[in-house]
Amino acid sequence: MKKHNFNAGPSILPREVIEDTAKAVLDFNGSGLSLMEISHRAKDFQPVVDEAVALFKELLNIPEGYSVLFLGGGASLEFCMIPFNFLEKKAAYLNTGVWAKKAMKEAKGFGEVVEVASSAESTYTYIPKDYTIPADADYFHITTNNTIYGTELKEDLNVNVPMIADMSSDIFSRSIDVSKYICIYGGAQKNLAPAGVTFVIVKNDALGKVSRYIPTMLNYQTHIDGGSMFNTPPVLPIYSAMLTLRWIKAQGGVKEMERRAIEKADMLYAEIDRNKMFVGTAAKEDRSRMNICFVMSPEYKELEADFQKFATERGMVGIKGHRSVGGFRASCYNAMPKESVQALIDCMQEFEKLH
Repeated sequence: MKKHNFNAGPSILPREVIEDTAKAVLDFNGSGLSLMEISHRAKDFQPVVDEAVALFKELLNIPEGYSVLFLGGGASLEFCMIPFNFLEKKAAYLNTGVWAKKAMKEAKGFGEVVEVASSAESTYTYIPKDYTIPADADYFHITTNNTIYGTELKEDLNVNVPMIADMSSDIFSRSIDVSKYICIYGGAQKNLAPAGVTFVIVKNDALGKVSRYIPTMLNYQTHIDGGSMFNTPPVLPIYSAMLTLRWIKAQGGVKEMERRAIEKADMLYAEIDRNKMFVGTAAKEDRSRMNICFVMSPEYKELEADFQKFATERGMVGIKGHRSVGGFRASCYNAMPKESVQALIDCMQEFEKLH
């Protein structure tokens, strides 16, 4: 039976990326050595990093004066690297979910943190709109897609202070104007690569403005100077990321990923809104294209476990909602084929007919 992978992360990757990574694990570039046992300083690995960086810049139209880094530690380590490198006195944060809250918590150890707005009171079912960012903030931090609650900022904000974004789960799914940000970062395990590597896009001249000592490994300048090779980088996920970036380019680039994301999300939300057994949890104008969250309608609440079992038996993997909110979550990242979304819709319609 075909499996349809809706896991929220680590999540679906293009099949050819998985197969080509597997080949390199057995024999990298005909070297007779595994990708897992070559030196990151080997002459045939440097081109992998170079190509991954070049594709990042090309696909996102990254302007001159920005560096692309591949680091360890996940987005969770970036939560403290961001204030280490950019927070001198005050930072502003938009609280739109668990990950935004965690980022804010780390920043509080470095200076004043202003929560400009929060949707916590409604279990993060919407993205706050009307708020004021302090003009003297060193930066304004946003989380563009909230994987647990299924809300997403689908357009770049226009703000009057330097902006930083955690784009772990929607990078390469829509066009972005990188020039509006001094830093964009994210864990790779949703739209880019297996877990183990973090991408960081950083504006070079935004660095060096804080007076504190920054530990060597937590200083972005260290990794810019070292070309992401200051210490041993996560070789295998970087290689997979390069393959995924090649795949995105071959498919038609970010514009095509965005078209597909809209198509898949529209299909599934249309079924959620039509089907009397289900109800979407996020405010309609803020619905995520990446993480589509829904629950059973109140009158069918007792059938939640039944639907979970029903869907699992038909090959749906990973649709259980996050433990903090329950219900269901279908993560439709770039590598998710339209056919899998249709299979879930068919499943929902079949379940409806039975009840």
